[in-house]
Amino acid sequence: MAMKFRAHETFFIRKRWLSKGMKAVKNEPTAFISKEKNPMDTLGIGSNMVKSLRYWLQAVGITEEPNFGKRVQTFTPLGEKIYEHDRYIEELGTLYLLQYRLASQEELAASWYYFYNVFNMTEFNRNDFVAGLNGYVIDANGKSAAMRSLTDDFNCIIGTYVPRYKTDPGKVSPENNIDCPFGELGLVDIVDKNRKVYRKVSPSAESIDPWVILAVLMDQAAGATEVGLNELLTAPKNIGKVFNLDTITMIDALREAEKTGAVKIIRTAGLDVVRIDKSYTFNECVEKYYENIEKGRE
Repeated sequence: MAMKFRAHETFFIRKRWLSKGMKAVKNEPTAFISKEKNPMDTLGIGSNMVKSLRYWLQAVGITEEPNFGKRVQTFTPLGEKIYEHDRYIEELGTLYLLQYRLASQEELAASWYYFYNVFNMTEFNRNDFVAGLNGYVIDANGKSAAMRSLTDDFNCIIGTYVPRYKTDPGKVSPENNIDCPFGELGLVDIVDKNRKVYRKVSPSAESIDPWVILAVLMDQAAGATEVGLNELLTAPKNIGKVFNLDTITMIDALREAEKTGAVKIIRTAGLDVVRIDKSYTFNECVEKYYENIEKGRE
C-alpha cells in the first residue's frame, strides 16, 4: 500500500486556508502548478505552505488530481457542494464531512486513518502512537517508515485537533489565526500538559447534524438495507470510528437521524441493527444537510 506520511510539510490546516485554496482552484485549476503565475503570489503563502495546502485540499476530499499527465486540481462532488454552500467553512457540519473524508484516507493520510480507525488507546502520548503506527506500517508494507515522518505526523494530528490556547496559552493572541478549524470538533484533548498525554474525546450528539451522520452511514452501507449497530460503532471509516463516538452518543445521534424518516433503529433478540428505509447517496445527504441549514437561516 502506497501510504503517504508527512505530505503536509509539517503544517496543519490554518484558518481560511481551505477557502483560499478553493477560490484559487475555482479561478484556475492549475493554480498550484502554474508556470505563468507564481502559486506563492496567487495564494499569498510560502512555497512549503503551497505544497501543504495542495496536499490538504485532496486529503480532506475537496479536490482531486490525476495520478499522471497534467496535475490540475478539480473539485470533488463534495468540494463542489462546499464551495457552493459554505465556502468559508463556517458550519460545523462541513468540518465533520471533511473529517470523515480525512479519517478515511488509508493511503493519502495514513496516520489520520490509523489514528481514528486502528489505534485503540483512549489516552496516549507520542511514543504510544508512533510505536503503534510503525507496527501498523510494517504489517501493511513489510517495512517501517521513517520515524521522523511518523513523529511529525503525530505532532500535526495534535495541531489539527487541539487548539493552541490549550497547548500553548502564553503564545496565543486573539487575532492569531494559527489554529486549525478542526479543533472546533473537540475530538482530542490534553490530559496532562507536562507529560504530554492526550485523549480521544467523544463529541456531543447534538453537534453532529443528522444528515451528516446519514451521509457517512449511507456511504459505508453501500446499498445494504440493514447495518448492525456494532458495525456502525467499530468498523473502519464508519460513524463510530471517524467521529470518536461512544455507544451512548452514537445511539443519541441515530435517534436524531431517525426523525428524517431515512433510518430506524431495530432492537430484536440480541440483534441490534439500523434499518435503512429510504436510501440516499452520500452526495444527496450532503445536499440535504445544506438545504436544511439554509432553510434554518430564512
